[in-house]
Amino acid sequence: MSLADVIEGTREAVTADPANAAVSFSVGNALVPGSATRVDVRVRDHAFNVDEPGQLGGTDTAANPVEYALAALGSCQVITYQFWAAKLGIPLDAVKVTVDGDLDLHGFFGFNDTRPGFTDVRVTVELDGPAGAERYEELKRQVDEHCPVLDLFRNPTPTKTQLEH
Repeated sequence: MSLADVIEGTREAVTADPANAAVSFSVGNALVPGSATRVDVRVRDHAFNVDEPGQLGGTDTAANPVEYALAALGSCQVITYQFWAAKLGIPLDAVKVTVDGDLDLHGFFGFNDTRPGFTDVRVTVELDGPAGAERYEELKRQVDEHCPVLDLFRNPTPTKTQLEH
């Protein structure tokens, strides 16, 4: 099935019932027994690990949570570029996204009142294809407006934590 087919099928389903636009995702996370920082992650039928580098107390067996956050942003950008290129009819041969982020560990370790999240995130997008620069600028505007993970980075999201024991 092409992306154009997915877009049209979704449009038809949402037009028929706006409730079809609401989707939910769930991810399970559990500390690997005997580890200080290694986490087993379950997403649908997929599994992967998260860990910290040695200098942050981990065993460096996997990327850490903030690296996965950057990976989520970069991969969402790539996918959103693909969807919007298909939707706008803009030919796109290749998409490459690099995401860099800076943290100040003062916040994570509670050394002071510094925010524990990213202090700066930089996204570099490389597009390749036969369209003119103005078409790719139009594409970028649409992606910046519609990328769900970019929205998470740019805007506050209502979040609740609940402790169960």
